[in-house]
Amino acid sequence: MNRQSLRLRLVAGGIVAILIALAIAGGALVVVFERHVSRTLAQDLDVHLKQLLAGIDVDTQGKLVLMQTPVDPRFAEPLSGLYWQVGDDRGQLLRSRSLWDSAMKLPVDRLGPGETHQHEVSGPGDQRVVVAERAVTLSADGKPVIVRLAVAQDLARVSAATTAFAKDLALSLVLLGCVLALATWVQVGVGLRPLVALRRGVADIRAGRSRHLHSSVPAEVRPLVEEVNALIDAQKSEIERSRGRAADLAHGLKTPLAALAADASRLRERGQPDIAQDIEAVGDAMGRHVDRELARARVRGRARGVPAASTSVKPLVRSIIATLSRTPEGVRVRFEDSAVDDLLVPLDRTDLAEVLGNLIENATRHAAGCVRITTEGSLPSVVVEDDGEGIEPAHLSRVLERGARLDERGGAGLGLSIVQDVLEAYGWVLELSRSELGGLRAAIAPGSPLSQQPRLLAGGSILSPTSPQEA
Repeated sequence: MNRQSLRLRLVAGGIVAILIALAIAGGALVVVFERHVSRTLAQDLDVHLKQLLAGIDVDTQGKLVLMQTPVDPRFAEPLSGLYWQVGDDRGQLLRSRSLWDSAMKLPVDRLGPGETHQHEVSGPGDQRVVVAERAVTLSADGKPVIVRLAVAQDLARVSAATTAFAKDLALSLVLLGCVLALATWVQVGVGLRPLVALRRGVADIRAGRSRHLHSSVPAEVRPLVEEVNALIDAQKSEIERSRGRAADLAHGLKTPLAALAADASRLRERGQPDIAQDIEAVGDAMGRHVDRELARARVRGRARGVPAASTSVKPLVRSIIATLSRTPEGVRVRFEDSAVDDLLVPLDRTDLAEVLGNLIENATRHAAGCVRITTEGSLPSVVVEDDGEGIEPAHLSRVLERGARLDERGGAGLGLSIVQDVLEAYGWVLELSRSELGGLRAAIAPGSPLSQQPRLLAGGSILSPTSPQEA
C-alpha cells in the first residue's frame, strides 16, 4: 500500500490509538485488580483478628490464654504465609505454629481503643508481610493489661494473583486489539467508500458514460461533488466559447480567401500566371489551416462528453477513394480496398472521415503506385499503407509534430497532427511503422498510450502520444 494512502494513514492512526488505549486500560485494570486483592486481604485479616479477639483472655495467674484459635489451617503450617501473634505489656507472647520459632517485629505504634492499624514489615523467612494489629485492655486481679493482637499474611499472594491476572488480561487485550484493528479497517473502508464512488464517477465522465457526478452522496462529500460538477459545467461552457471563437475566426477568413482566389483568377486572365499561382498556393495553404482549425474545434468540443455513433468503415473508404481518384496524385495510384464490409468503429462519421482522409491523402501523395487500406475487425482497427519510399525510423517522431514535413511535395504539414487530435478525443491511438509494401504503414486502433512522448515499437514503429507535440 502506498505510503501516501489515506486509508493507510487512517488505519495506522486508528491502530496506534487502539494500542495506546489498550495499554492505558491494561495498566489501570492491573492496578485496580491489585487494590481489590489488597482490600480482600485486609478483610480476611480483619476476620482473623476478630477471631483472636474473641478467644483471648487472662487467667487468674495473669497469664495470657487463647481459648479458641483461628480456624484457618495455614496457621498450623510452618512458614505458610499466614501468621498470628498475641503479646501484652508484661512481655508475654503467644504465636501461631506457622511462625515456628520466630516472632514478628511490630513497629512502635500507639493504638487507640477499637482501632486497627496495618503495616508492611519483614516476616519469617524474609517474607514481606502485611500486618493488621489491634490493642485491647484486659483485667488481671483488678489490674489493666494491654494486649496487642496481630495477624499477618505474605504479600506474595497479592503479587502472584496480580501477575496471573496481568497475563490473562494481556491475552484478552491482544485479542481485543485484533478485533478493534479489523473493525478499524472495515470502518475506514466504509468511510472511504464515497471517495471510491467519486473516483468511479470521474472515470465515467472521462469515458463519456456520464455528464456529472451523482449528488446522492454523504453530506461531507456533497460540497466536493457540487464543486466538481460546477467545474465541469464551467469547463464545458469555456470549451463551447472557444469553439465558437475558433469557428468565427475560421469562417471570417473564408471570405477574404475567396476574394484572394478571385484576384488570382483575374491575374491569370491578365497574363500574370506566376503571380496568380503564388497567390493560389498561399490561399490553398491558408484554406487548409482554416479547415483544420474547424476540425480541431469540432473534435475538441465533442471530446468524451457523449459517445459518438458508430460509423461503417467500408462506405466511407470508398467515398474517400472516389474523391482522391479525381486528383492529380490519385490518378497515378492504384487503390486496394480490403476493408471489412460490416466493420463499425465508435467514431463520428465526420471525424472518422477527417482521420482516414488525411491518412489516405498522405499515402496517395507519397505512394509510388499503390495504396492499400485494410481493416481488422477483432480490434477494430484501420490500416493505411503505401509503396513509397517510407520514413526512416529516426524521423518517425518528427512527422507527428505540427507543421513538420520531410519532403517538399506541398501541404501544410498538419495532417498527422490533426489525426492525433481526433483520435485523442476518442481514446484511440496512431501507430506508424514500415509497411510490407516498402512505404509507411499508419494504423489507428482503440487504446491508451503509455507516455506523453512517442514510443518506439518492434520494428522501429512508433506509438503516438496522447497529447501531440505542439512544435
